[in-house]
Amino acid sequence: MVAGMWAGAVAAVVLTAGGGATGDGADCREVRERARFAPPTAFIPSPAVTYDMGLVPAGAWIEVAQHTGEGGTTVKLRVKGLKPGHAYGAHVHRKRCGADPEAAGGHYQHRVDPVQPSKNPAYLNPRNEVWLDFTAKADGTGSARAHHRWGFRPGEAASVVLHREQGAGDRLACFTVPFKP
Repeated sequence: MVAGMWAGAVAAVVLTAGGGATGDGADCREVRERARFAPPTAFIPSPAVTYDMGLVPAGAWIEVAQHTGEGGTTVKLRVKGLKPGHAYGAHVHRKRCGADPEAAGGHYQHRVDPVQPSKNPAYLNPRNEVWLDFTAKADGTGSARAHHRWGFRPGEAASVVLHREQGAGDRLACFTVPFKP
């Protein structure tokens, strides 16, 4: 049993360490990161943290890709191993993940609401934020895509949070992603 746990932990580290790819083009920026979810107390930490093992089990997989070019920014999300049929909310957040679900801060907003936490629909909407809501299929997979004509400000987009409900709700899991401006 210990050998199996060790092998799983090593696989998570290998997937995490080898998951990133960035483009070097001056007019195009790309990021692709993938990892397996682990609890915040895992012996070997993961950039993908689950806070609710019923809806985002340890070992479930996530991949986030960003492409920014002349036409704007596209963010894509793919997941495997989640609860089939569940409707998840997912958004880009401002800070990195941590042991506390609130560590990721609020949603990244193109036009920042001067009142935080943001509750104003003029700011809190899929045109001003990156919403990646999806429903997990019968096999536990899911995907989403969002495109905006704007890009991220340097250092202000750092993770994707999975929420209990589409639109928002409790934070189920978080994945730290090195988004590019």
